[in-house]
Amino acid sequence: MLSWEYPPRIIGGLARVVAELSKKMVKQGWEVHVVTADHPGTPEHEIADGVHLHRVKTQTDPTPDFLTWVHRLNYGLLQYAIEVHRKTPFDIVHAHDWMVCDAAWTMKKGFGLPMIATMHATEAGRMKGVHSDLQRYINQIEWRLSFEAWKVIVNSQHMRNEMMGHFGTPADKLEVIPNGIDPETFAFEFDPKPLRNQYAAEWEQIVLFVGRMVLEKGVQVMLNAIPAITAECPGAKFLCVGTGYYLDDLKRQADNLNINHNVKFLGYVSDHDLLRLYKIADCVCIPSLYEPFGIVALEGMAAKAPVVTSDTGGLPDFVEHMANGVLTYTDNTQSLTWGILQVLRNPDLAQQLRDEAYKRVSTIYNWNVIAKRTLEVYEQVLAEAGNMGPDGVASTPKQALQAGSTRGAS
Repeated sequence: MLSWEYPPRIIGGLARVVAELSKKMVKQGWEVHVVTADHPGTPEHEIADGVHLHRVKTQTDPTPDFLTWVHRLNYGLLQYAIEVHRKTPFDIVHAHDWMVCDAAWTMKKGFGLPMIATMHATEAGRMKGVHSDLQRYINQIEWRLSFEAWKVIVNSQHMRNEMMGHFGTPADKLEVIPNGIDPETFAFEFDPKPLRNQYAAEWEQIVLFVGRMVLEKGVQVMLNAIPAITAECPGAKFLCVGTGYYLDDLKRQADNLNINHNVKFLGYVSDHDLLRLYKIADCVCIPSLYEPFGIVALEGMAAKAPVVTSDTGGLPDFVEHMANGVLTYTDNTQSLTWGILQVLRNPDLAQQLRDEAYKRVSTIYNWNVIAKRTLEVYEQVLAEAGNMGPDGVASTPKQALQAGSTRGAS
């Protein structure tokens, strides 16, 4: 696996997806190596939950801009991957998003490995089009990654349609495999009162947002809804977890709306504390303008907190309106206000949503099932690559075809 983020380096949902997928693949008999960016205070190599983690420590030179950093990262990823491949030859390389494209593409060509890509989002989708030179560059790299991959995994029907419509990716090249959640992560004893008391009075309700503070996450829509919500639910508190370029704008918006007493921007929160914030929430709000999947909604469901989401992207794939969550119109303050009030004012409905959501995350959006489906894609690709013959660009190494061999994923 090649990924630019992996816990404890967590920028978005990608880190958690790669981590959980890797751990479950190991339990299903594969040897998995993840090559990823460095993070302060982490070892260069460790085995965690059976996963071999290799963090790039060689790219320490300062870089003048974001793209240069990405290029340097790819050199580092490739250096580490080559070193590991010489000792333990890989059977397949799995690239996560455009930021690792160059390293994955070089491994495909240089090692003769079949390559799989997971597209977690697209630049055009995030930005509602391609408007700048930087966006055009990223868009081209995304196309290249999807073009060079043997199979492209996406996490929702929305992303499948986006890949086909925007990049012209053939339908038979795309595999829809949703993200998942491990409900056991939230199965711990916890007295919520001390933490709740830090943010709200006993009679006040808490709405939680978790995500990057960027325009496409729609926090500004939620802020605009707060005056109408608090008019009917006085004292409701809104906790916003995350960092990003839009944070200062959101704080100014809260000032202008005179809702600072209802909103707290908590910034970065550790996994330990985040799990507990989910468990004290009366509602988890996902007001995204663009959301290829929406793993935060699954986390809310696993924590038994009612979820209210916009109806964008992949969210309607698993949030069924008024059955296991509440869907609202995207970028619509009035609709979001209505949805949050449905949960805060109707405890019976809130409990119904909790129960049904937890049942579904326990049986459908389970990482064991998702890892099994992903490994089936690996096996299909390895079989097809093996049938190509010695001249195939991505033919499979001999050990990948030997009966009883230990599969290896980089």
